Amino acid sequence: MIWSMSHHLADTVSDYCKQVRELGFRLQELIAESLGLEKDHIKDVLGAQGQHLAVNYYPPCPQPELTYGLPGHTDPNALTILLQDLQVSGLQVLKDGKWMAVKPHPKAFVINIGDQLQALSNGRYKSVWHRAVVNADKQRMSIASFLCPSDEALISPPAKLTEDGTGAVYKSFTYAEYYKKWPVEIIHIQGISALIIPLRRRLMKAAVNW
Repeated sequence: MIWSMSHHLADTVSDYCKQVRELGFRLQELIAESLGLEKDHIKDVLGAQGQHLAVNYYPPCPQPELTYGLPGHTDPNALTILLQDLQVSGLQVLKDGKWMAVKPHPKAFVINIGDQLQALSNGRYKSVWHRAVVNADKQRMSIASFLCPSDEALISPPAKLTEDGTGAVYKSFTYAEYYKKWPVEIIHIQGISALIIPLRRRLMKAAVNW
């Protein structure tokens, strides 16, 4: 965030964050109801949720096949609301073993389920594998808003979701415990600080052994 931004821009960013936060809370209510839970169950479990805003800039890359804007990963938080660049596509999701492009839509956000909702839903909602690719000729920007549980939030599925005989898929853990085990390496690519998240497929499985 640029600290010397104008008051107008600061007010715009602040208002955007508030509106997106409310959208995220409403989505959590709808997800809870879809699972047969009380509307506020997920919000109550996640506690005083933190919110992080990331403005991502991907410059043109003459050889896009040799790098990624952001390698494949899942989000460690609860819910991510992404505003895509309408001019340049770059987001891809993993479906049936293949990377599929998510085309920008002028009247829609992209909603990513994070690791915490996968655990809370006992695996009924899946944390989506996604990545960002770069373009050979055009720059791209996106704005991601992350809703994160409070550190002390105990992530565990409610009894109603474990009554089918399968039990809890993951062992209970706090968000602080989970995030502490989240492997992140900061590297420098094409002039951008990027997050490289290795071995993400093991992370949810590791929760079982805590």
